[in-house]
Order: sequence, then C-alpha cells, then structure tokens
Amino acid sequence: MSSNQQPARGRLNGTGPIAVVDIGSNSVRLVIYERKARTPTMLFNEKLLAGLGRGVAATGQLADGSVKVALAELVRFRALIEHTGCQEIYIVATAATRDAENGPDFVEDVEAILGAPVRILDGNEEAYFSALGVTAGFWQPRGLVGDMGGGSLELVEIDGNGPGVGMTFPLGGLRLSEMAGGSIAAARDITENALKDFNWPELPPGERTFYAVGGTWRSLGRLHLMQNKYPLHVMHNYEISAEEAIAFCRKIAVPDLQGIERAEVVSKQRRPLVPIGAVVLERVLSAMKAERLIFSATGVREGLLHAQLPQDMQAQDPVIEAARELCELRARSPQHAEELINWSDTLFKVLSIEETANEMRLRHAACLLSDIGWRAHPDYRGEQSLNIISNASFVGLDHASRAYLAAAVFYRHQGLREGALSSLIRELFTDRLRIRGKVLGATLRVASLLSASMSGMLPKVGIYEEDDTLILDLGSDLADLDGERLRKRIAQLSKVIEVPITVRGGI
Repeated sequence: MSSNQQPARGRLNGTGPIAVVDIGSNSVRLVIYERKARTPTMLFNEKLLAGLGRGVAATGQLADGSVKVALAELVRFRALIEHTGCQEIYIVATAATRDAENGPDFVEDVEAILGAPVRILDGNEEAYFSALGVTAGFWQPRGLVGDMGGGSLELVEIDGNGPGVGMTFPLGGLRLSEMAGGSIAAARDITENALKDFNWPELPPGERTFYAVGGTWRSLGRLHLMQNKYPLHVMHNYEISAEEAIAFCRKIAVPDLQGIERAEVVSKQRRPLVPIGAVVLERVLSAMKAERLIFSATGVREGLLHAQLPQDMQAQDPVIEAARELCELRARSPQHAEELINWSDTLFKVLSIEETANEMRLRHAACLLSDIGWRAHPDYRGEQSLNIISNASFVGLDHASRAYLAAAVFYRHQGLREGALSSLIRELFTDRLRIRGKVLGATLRVASLLSASMSGMLPKVGIYEEDDTLILDLGSDLADLDGERLRKRIAQLSKVIEVPITVRGGI
C-alpha cells in the first residue's frame, strides 16, 4: 500500500515503512517499522489482548467474542497501515489460529480486511523465527530460546550457526491455565509431563543461557526489575542468575499475583498468566541447568524481518548500525565520527591498551554517539546524551555495556568528575569499564577541541610514542590549533592514561 504521507526516510531509502501484524493466541499486535535494516526502528506499536486462544483447548473453536474483538481491531490496523504508507505487509498467525477448527474461516476474514495473505506458522516455524528474532536482537547469542505465547511454548537451541530445530509444546499461558483449571499445582504437573521427553541440549559452561521471549515472561521480568529497584527500565537484555530466577518464580507462583509486592506493574489482563509463566520458566531453567536468564524484547516479528535481509546485512553488528544511524540523524558531522573511530584505534594501539573484541566495538559505538547531544544547551549535552543512550532501543547490548556507552559520552561533554555521573548508571558497569569510559571520554574531549567536531582535521594529527611519551604532532600546518584549553584537556587525558603527553608543532 502507498500514501502521500510516507515518512521522509522511507522515501529516501526506497524501502518505506513495513507493517507486521502478529495474531497470537493472547494478543493481536501491529508493529510498523521504519524500513528494512539490521536494527529496524519502530514507527508505531499497538496491541490488543483479544484472547483468541481462550477455550480452544476445550472446544476446538476460536470463541465468537474473541474473533469479533480481533477483527474489529484489524479494521483499525488497516486504517493505520494505509495512513502510514506501508509498502509491505507481513501477517503471521500462531497456535490458536492453527489449532482451531474455525481457524481457516477466521483467516479468510483477516485477509479480506487487510488485503494480504496470512502465514500460519507451524510449531517448528514459530520456534525458528523466535530464535531468529533473538539472533537479530543480540550479538552472537548462544543458549536456549523459549517463546511462551498464549497457546504454545517453543524451545530451540541457538549458537554461532543460528537456530537449531525447535519443538513446540501445548504450554502457552492461556492454554495451560485452562488445562490446569487455574491450579498452580496442576499447572506444574502438566508442565512436568509435557517436557519430560524433551531432549535438553548439553550446553557447555558459559553458554547455559536461557533467552525468554513473549509478553508473559517480559511481564514477569518487569516485576522482578521493579521489585529490585533496578536503575534501567529496559527489559531487553535484562539479565539475572538462574538461581535467583528460580527462587523468584517460586515466590510469585500464586493465583493472580495476590500479595506479591509491586504486582500493580503487571497489567490486570496479564496477572493471571504471570504465575503460570513462572511455573513453566522454573521448570525450564531447572531442567536445562541454566546459568542465567536473559529477557528478550525481540522474537517472531523481528525474526521474520531479519530473514528478509541479505546475508551481509544479517552479519552486521546491531550496536554499530544503531549508533551509526543515530549519528547520521543527530551529529554535526557523521564523517567526523568515523574519523574518531580510526583516530582512537591509533591512540589505543600506540598506548598498547588491551581490549576485548566487545570493548573495541563499544568504543567504536561511543565514537559514533559522541556528538548526538550537540543541539542541546551546553550545560545539558552530557545529560541528554546519557538519557538517549541509556534508554534507547538498542539491541545487541547488555546493560553494563549500555551504561559504559552512556558514561563515555557523558564524560566527553561534562568532564571526568566522578560525582557528576548518576550513581544509578555507575552501579551497572564494572570497574574495568568505568576506567575505560573515562579514558575514552578524555580522548573524545581532546579530539573535539582539535577538530571542532567536524571532519577533515583528525587524520592530520599524528599520534606516536617516543621515549615512553605519547606525541600528538600538529605539524606546522596545524600549529595554530594549539592553546591553553587544549593543553588542559591533554593534561587531563595524560592523567587518566598515566602516560606523559607532548604536543609537537604547536606553540
């Protein structure tokens, strides 16, 4: 579909907005993405808990009331799709639709409303796209992916080669609750029986990670996050130890979360399902001998879009691509940010600063993000940058790394005073990342004065080591750039890296 109101970036890149309609057993959702990309940005996101899967296990039918509600919402979705000028529409349906006897009639009505074909995913496909969504949302994930919807649970191993062969189980929140008659004990027995023959993968130490996908488990994670006063309210890549997760699941496995602290952060419609989700999650974590639990905000929808990308785009680093896009949208000179990457590469090499592969990619991302707050008042550039980075919809980034990026760019604008940085951010990263954040922040502060954050200057500044001293060589052509303020920032960098620095070719 097309419209004269198509967003400018869609027109420029030629791919336009893309709509994904996800018809699940509990929710019906429309997500409109800006374009096909390694890290697609949501333009619009709306869901309705229609409960299509309610009663399917007992009657074999989609309930008339749920169908009526869902179809009415799809009429609204069609209007939004037309208004935003979506050039492509993907419609997927999962357990409730594929299991119900009247599923084909429902699909016919959906296609008539939306004017596009519905793809009914079988259990293996649902598992595959869920795992591919985790591939899209994380950097080189390894472990076991579980997607708990309203009608089914999908489990699939994931490693460096991508998703393996998945299995589906009738353990969705709505279905399990109905099968158990609302009894937690009965739900536990049904779960145990359903999973007893699953061939749990023998994951090596360090890779026994469970990636939890689905709204019920995200609600469970949010409850844990709020109870523990966690400083970031970002569910994607929220991580807790398996031991702590199992204890938490046992604690909250009570009907409707009655008496559970902060239960109000879970919507009323989700509260009956979260204890059921806790029962299943506890069993999975215990059976796979998990080391950690990580919540994923990406799943079937993102996996579906990821599958449409060419292989070279699939292989891109999602953090670098997201940072590069923010840079292009907000920085004074995107080319300067690219030069910063090369300049800091040289500096770190000359100083023999050891970096892991992850630390290097974070430094590159920080260079790309270093100037995104420049339009703010100078007193608030650091704070605004920190808020954007710490709360941005980045994927492929754990929370410690997110805090490091936010801190490094904050230091670049506000200076290196420890007390200036929010204690909530400081507590998220390790001492190693804190020190590296200051080193990078000090490096970016020097670079900004050398170049006015514009391209073409940094490649002319020589960096080399001589007699255990770091030399910044301006040469005769750049001698006029030298000055007292630059010298102060260089002295600050020298203190942080504990290496003397000499400016050559200046005053």
